[in-house]
Amino acid sequence: MKNADRGVAAELDGSDLRVAIVQARFNAALTEQLARSCITELEALGVAAKHIKHVTVPGALEVALALQALAEQKDHDALIALGCIIRGETYHFELVANESGAAVTRASFSTVRMALAIGTPCSSETRVTAAPLSLATSSKW
Repeated sequence: MKNADRGVAAELDGSDLRVAIVQARFNAALTEQLARSCITELEALGVAAKHIKHVTVPGALEVALALQALAEQKDHDALIALGCIIRGETYHFELVANESGAAVTRASFSTVRMALAIGTPCSSETRVTAAPLSLATSSKW
């Protein structure tokens, strides 16, 4: 969908927002790049660096627990989930992808807005191809 018509983006102003990012450390090469891109975009949208909290957890299954804990603190206007689950040779991929997605969905029932960016490439080759992708590299996203 590289050249897809994404419509026209609204003018966004994040100057009054407090945002927390929860990043899974598993597949760190990709999730660290996603986190850097996310922070860069938040700052470009006016979110002050001091109002961006960046939390890391071991893997995608722990992301929702951290989101829920942050939501209960009521200190943030929005929460962002970042992770990457790569299909392997076993059923483990489906379990982790399904359960982490369902858990984030349950966590999103809080009053805090949440964005989910847990990618599920089918192979490490797909991951390498997707690596230049950044989360919302432009406010026109």
